[in-house]
Amino acid sequence: MNILLDLDGTLTDPAPGFVKSIRYAFGSLGLDLPSDKQISSYIGPPLDETICKLLGPGQESKRLQTIRLYRERYSSIGLFENSVYDGIKETLEELYASGSPIFVATAKPTVFAIRILEHFEMKQFLSGIYGSELDGTRSNKQQLLEHLLQEESLDPNDKIMVGDRSHDISAAVANCIKSLGVLWGYGTFEELTNAGAEKVIHKPHELPSALVI
Repeated sequence: MNILLDLDGTLTDPAPGFVKSIRYAFGSLGLDLPSDKQISSYIGPPLDETICKLLGPGQESKRLQTIRLYRERYSSIGLFENSVYDGIKETLEELYASGSPIFVATAKPTVFAIRILEHFEMKQFLSGIYGSELDGTRSNKQQLLEHLLQEESLDPNDKIMVGDRSHDISAAVANCIKSLGVLWGYGTFEELTNAGAEKVIHKPHELPSALVI
């Protein structure tokens, strides 16, 4: 079984760095600051989509500048204000030992994903890391999974997407991939099941046995 894993909200909790970098960008532009809770609710979807929603109507002209300022802080500080969920490393070790190829599929730019996975010593368990480009190319999860399948020549019938948000699940459904939702991240049971998750689990240690769908 080829295992495709989301990053933010599935392997690591990026909230501190994400929230502080959003606040830095908004503060630098003199914009009204969203609450930390509001910002955290957008962890998972593509950054461009999140910025547009946080800016609100009539602020579209500030989108690119806000993204630039966000990355100004995130690329040097924010990406390491992050933590691995309890049990994730042990689970990755178990999956790796079983011989299952493991890929990361994230809307986050690949350049950041690689640095995070190296920093937290998870890269050695992975057969590949697939993310978006800094210009937004493949930030759409459906397009990203399609790209991964083509690049790796993976059989759609022998893979599963694991993630914590509806974007992960709906992208899997669109690519005819099995999907597994996780509840230790930022999505709810209702969000995941409504998107089409075939199973939902609560803890990382449940992952190996849950992959048999």
